[in-house]
Amino acid sequence: MEISGIISAIIIGIIIGVLGRLVVPGRQHIGVLLTIVVGIVAALIGAAIASGLGVADTKGIDWIEWLIQIGLAGVGIAALDRSRSRR
Repeated sequence: MEISGIISAIIIGIIIGVLGRLVVPGRQHIGVLLTIVVGIVAALIGAAIASGLGVADTKGIDWIEWLIQIGLAGVGIAALDRSRSRR
């Protein structure tokens, strides 16, 4: 992976993390860095899932891929929030 790919993954991860955080209702008790990390991981896993389903490379905006990534980010943020609140 080139440096431009890493930078774009970080930027996409920030966007996905913020959107995933907006999907989860209530206040989350995780920081901004964890939100970004969850977003990056969700973006990478979501891209792999979309590629496996054959919807990763479409003409125009890949809405299905974005929805998968945002859903995964929401699940990741909710899981981290629950694990943090139990401590």
